[in-house]
Amino acid sequence: MISFSELITTFTNNLLPILLISVAGYFLGKLLNIDSRSVGRISFYFFNPILIFNLLVHSELPFGEIAKTGTLVMAVTLISGMLALAGGLLLKLKRTQMVSTLITSMFANNGNYGLPLITFAFGSAALAHTSIYLVFSSLLTNTLGVLIASLGHVDLKQAFIGMFRVPTLYAVLLAGLINYFHLTLPDSVDRTTTLIAGAAVPLMIFLLGLELRHVRWTESISALGLATSIRLLGGPFMGLVLTSALGLTGPGRQSGIMEASMSAAVANTNLAAEYNLDNSLVAATVLVSTVLSPFTLTPLIVFLGK
Repeated sequence: MISFSELITTFTNNLLPILLISVAGYFLGKLLNIDSRSVGRISFYFFNPILIFNLLVHSELPFGEIAKTGTLVMAVTLISGMLALAGGLLLKLKRTQMVSTLITSMFANNGNYGLPLITFAFGSAALAHTSIYLVFSSLLTNTLGVLIASLGHVDLKQAFIGMFRVPTLYAVLLAGLINYFHLTLPDSVDRTTTLIAGAAVPLMIFLLGLELRHVRWTESISALGLATSIRLLGGPFMGLVLTSALGLTGPGRQSGIMEASMSAAVANTNLAAEYNLDNSLVAATVLVSTVLSPFTLTPLIVFLGK
């Protein structure tokens, strides 16, 4: 039985620090009129790829654990997409609403929310698995996510070509080559990428607050409810079932279940803006799922910590 005091302590120690930085981003953005789109593009094209590169280069997990985590990410993403597609067809959503619901259901806040949260809750052992989860989820967001978002307005060929303009893809390929050939980065390069990677996560948390300034309430309440339910209610269930099926235990299981349960990714707002989707629906889903997430994530942390 989970006590109320356990929930309060868990929330205060693990979720509150992240929410406070986001709140700072929200109010500083309003006060200083910070252009969140520019900050988002800097994060997307510079900080995020270097963060992914740095995490991959320094990962010491055995290949078997990496493969299991990668399989988990792909399974959670695809099952979420199938649930969203089925729900969207039942709700008879328009094309842009359907695509917006798909991306917010499939792509979770594994970086600027999940990474620090899991580190706070479960320590450095879980961080190694979380980093790999983030690598795979970022790769899917920046390839499959771009492809799906593009389909809101362009054909499949144009959408496929657009994936190759995403820098994270090349960061993963470069890190893979370095690891495959057992190359060592020069100290100056390694320290530079480590510094940038260290700044990437706080920037992403801050960006979450900046982006939430622009939330406009949506008329697509049913689509909002569908995507939020898949993320916050479907995610934990998928995580529990799939980690057991894949044989993930200990920190790998804790990390996998938590990442599968995160709210909709802020990156979805960037995709919506870039590809002219239903911006109000995407932004509202990010906001609502983020605001409601402590009610599902806090007891989940307590449960996984027992």
